[in-house]
Amino acid sequence: MYTDIHCHGGGGHAFGDTVDGTLAALAAHRAHGTDRIVASLVSEPFERTAAAMDIIRQAMERDAGLLGVHLEGPFLAPGRKGAHEQSALAIPTPDVVAALLEAADGIVRQITIAPELPHALDAIERFVEAGVVVAVGHTEADAATARAAFDRGATLITHAFNAMPGITGRSPGPVGAAVADERVTLEVIADGIHVDPALVAALFRAAPGRVVLVTDAMAAAAAAPGRYVLGGLDVDVTDGRAVIAGTDTLAGSTLTLDRAVEVCVAARVARADALAAATDRPARLFGG
Repeated sequence: MYTDIHCHGGGGHAFGDTVDGTLAALAAHRAHGTDRIVASLVSEPFERTAAAMDIIRQAMERDAGLLGVHLEGPFLAPGRKGAHEQSALAIPTPDVVAALLEAADGIVRQITIAPELPHALDAIERFVEAGVVVAVGHTEADAATARAAFDRGATLITHAFNAMPGITGRSPGPVGAAVADERVTLEVIADGIHVDPALVAALFRAAPGRVVLVTDAMAAAAAAPGRYVLGGLDVDVTDGRAVIAGTDTLAGSTLTLDRAVEVCVAARVARADALAAATDRPARLFGG
């Protein structure tokens, strides 16, 4: 069975909205072979994030397939925020970090941080000390800053190539730094929309054994097209593509992991390697 460590919802429901909706989103992905999910939350005001975590905590008591929470924010670069509300972003000061950890009460398994933000490197250490997997993402960081984050304990890249500088000849960026560092695992969204499949296959070759398939799915995954809400933003879904209403900005995906595996295989990734990237490797990140 698959394990998805970056998923916001499915079946018409977002994780953290209601307990029943959270369980229904898990069931929608389970119908596609994903038995375990880390429920991802976008950046929202602190009170709303705390409430969503409490809802997910209640759902976890009813279904062990929910492994915990991934906070995709609020510590993101404004220029790389993607489908996150600007007003919900924050600086990872010690007080804010402590408040989030207290509200989480042990259920946050992963957090995405832009390491160039003030206090971010110290925050990375604090989250790692608390047993949270830290991912570099939604960032303007260059390779040197990404390396500093890895040295402070970050071990993951959030959806490689998306919401971050790319790889160029003299500026390898966060992805280039991660590929060169054996300590780091790289998420990739293999839906044929977020990253060219040929580049996905190249990443598998460049970082063997360190690529993890994720969906970054929102409520429209395994559901009908139309208008949805992600955080506080309206999202339009047409032909499997989710964008912030009125823009071309991608807002998560409608992907399921079974389809991600097939996209990889079609791009000539060995099926065994694609399957491992959706099963054993993500589970290992959380001690499974």
